[in-house]
Amino acid sequence: MSHPGSPLSADKQTLLALRQLRQRVQELESAAREPIAIVGMGCRFPGGVSSPEDFWELLEGKRDAITAIPRWRVDLDPIFAPYPAQAGRTYSRWAGLLERPDAFDAEFFGIAPREAGSMDPQQRLLLEVSWEALEDAGIHAKGLAGADAGVFLGISASEYGQRAQHTLPHEELSAYTLQGSALNAAAGRLAYFYGFSGPAVAIDTACSSSLVAIDRACRSLREGETSLALAAGVNLIASAEGFIIASQWGMLSPRGVCAAFDQAADGFVRGEGCGVVVLKRLRDAEAAGDRIRAVI
Repeated sequence: MSHPGSPLSADKQTLLALRQLRQRVQELESAAREPIAIVGMGCRFPGGVSSPEDFWELLEGKRDAITAIPRWRVDLDPIFAPYPAQAGRTYSRWAGLLERPDAFDAEFFGIAPREAGSMDPQQRLLLEVSWEALEDAGIHAKGLAGADAGVFLGISASEYGQRAQHTLPHEELSAYTLQGSALNAAAGRLAYFYGFSGPAVAIDTACSSSLVAIDRACRSLREGETSLALAAGVNLIASAEGFIIASQWGMLSPRGVCAAFDQAADGFVRGEGCGVVVLKRLRDAEAAGDRIRAVI
């Protein structure tokens, strides 16, 4: 029999600690590979798409959702020039646009008209589409207050907010102006509206913002930080400046056609829209009897 201070006792303690460490490493490795279920989806995309079913029909029908930009959205006539890199000009008139980005039922979301008028349409879209995604998941949105749920939002710009701050008279700037246009406030607004207690993160990694938001949401679920996550991406075109800047680089397709990885590729086409997915750990979704749209 060994005494507490003997070398044999120390060896046993070290062995026990190593076993516990190995078990923890195995648990972490298993968690890192845990499948994540998509249990709800919502979207607004060009081409009149207002649901996942509409989006599938657009893809299946191989319809082109790119259009010439109408003047009521962005008037490009005064700055259009047919050749790239002309100062202050754009050579592209094409974009993938939503049909009614200005439509919003403020009363439904309990938002006063004055505040709604100061909100970036991206925030309005996120409220509507996230609600629809939760409905699609069969989740009662009003019952989520206090839930360990998180918001992971891919968002890169606020053209609407920038334009408003530069064009509105100083007397019309209000307390709502900042929270209506700040990128971080877009994620916070969703978390506040639903009463989530988990993280609310706005992610800007340019073109990969939505992809990184999905990755961050999956990590949060796998690490036990949350049991439900909204992963989203949103973009809205509201000014000519983006076209001018991209034209200086020669980034835009003058034909209005994206031909990725093809010899015919001559640039990309700007677009707008909003997509939200509701995520759970697969085992939790199966236990709850959720409809599973896809597995990550």
